[in-house]
Amino acid sequence: MSRTDHNVDVQSLADCVWLACVLEASARKPGNVHPGASFADLTYGDFLASARLIAPILARAAQVGVGPTVLSTVEATHARAPRNSNLGIVLLIAPLAAVPRDESLVDGLPRVLNGLSLSDADAVYQAIRLAAPGGMGQVESQDVMQSPIVTLIESMRLAADRDTIAAQYTNGFPAVLGFGLPVLERATDFADNWERAIVELHLRLMAEIPDTLIARKCGRETAQSAADQAAAVLDDGWPETDAGRRKFAGLDQWLRADGNRRNPGTTADVVAACLFAGFREGTLAVPDLSRLDGFDLFHGQPL
Repeated sequence: MSRTDHNVDVQSLADCVWLACVLEASARKPGNVHPGASFADLTYGDFLASARLIAPILARAAQVGVGPTVLSTVEATHARAPRNSNLGIVLLIAPLAAVPRDESLVDGLPRVLNGLSLSDADAVYQAIRLAAPGGMGQVESQDVMQSPIVTLIESMRLAADRDTIAAQYTNGFPAVLGFGLPVLERATDFADNWERAIVELHLRLMAEIPDTLIARKCGRETAQSAADQAAAVLDDGWPETDAGRRKFAGLDQWLRADGNRRNPGTTADVVAACLFAGFREGTLAVPDLSRLDGFDLFHGQPL
């Protein structure tokens, strides 16, 4: 990836990954890290640096395989900062990136998913153990702390009822290709209004699919409350109305309370995958994002 005249060339798959990750992190979504909000152990700069690290690795998913790609990206991120900043993003983008470029995602993704193997599962289990995502707990069958005995798609099927990312693997990525990407594609002038489009997508995803990271950490009732509040923000006319903006601010504050335990991280991961799909398919215009809020996007460092 190169910097030329403050524009981003997304002809390569690595560019698509990088731009999707940067835009997702840069949009001021409620309850998430962005240029104006950090967590105690995770900053906007961490996401930018992670994007730069994982983009070229994910771009080789078709040649390397989904499982090894996921493991390599998590290892690369962990080596820089031992904190899970992108496991969910990687799990979602890896199979999408593995689709041959001469095929559409809709046509090629089923074959990629159906070809996932036991070795893919083993590599993904290693990646999950290394990333140590919050709220995992233990399950009776195919716990990630043990070696898998089924293929990755079978393992994801066992977790699909409690994890949105696992459900994508078993149902052809409906939240990404069936719901989220069409929302982005309907946005007016995405290149100039990308932040509003991304935040709206985040709210609509939250309202439609209660965030499973919140559910794992805080329970399903809390995840449903977050979904209801996101729906209320949209119903009250955000961002045009005062009422909608007030509810948005209230939702953001509520999600960040209690040490950010209500962070809707799974929803943010799905947003990144939707963006990648749009840039990969060429259905989203590319914004000019050479600089954002004092950070050099190409190096993940303060200016």
